Amino acid sequence: MRAVVQRVSQSRVSVNHSIVSEIGRGLCILLGVGKQDSEANADFLADKVRNLRVFEDAQGKMNRSLIDIGGEALVVSQFTLYGDCRKGNRPSFTEAAPAEQAERLYQRFASRLRDGGVKVATGRFQARMDVSLVNDGPVTLVLESP
Repeated sequence: MRAVVQRVSQSRVSVNHSIVSEIGRGLCILLGVGKQDSEANADFLADKVRNLRVFEDAQGKMNRSLIDIGGEALVVSQFTLYGDCRKGNRPSFTEAAPAEQAERLYQRFASRLRDGGVKVATGRFQARMDVSLVNDGPVTLVLESP
């Protein structure tokens, strides 16, 4: 499982020019599921994201987590994180999970965050989405489950 995590002051997802989800301060998470991923990968990565200390404390150090600040998470499915561009000019997505598996693990990831006390909003699985955000910092990290 792969995630691009961006610290945001706000973020939203629109489908067909209608807002389907939005958050304030927190994390925008673009989540890719690989065909080898399992529930354990989803749980590991959700726990990592929930506890990731990327918010500043009183001294200006990145020392606080999403839970510590009462932040929100916007989780957006992004199979293109498994695009392989090593050969040719057209990405190959053979390592991305099939839709059924990807949706199940995407939902598990979001549920695990919710169960851990995070307010979670999501995109719409397999929809063409417009994602907008204000990256705070900017802070952007790439995470991968073992």
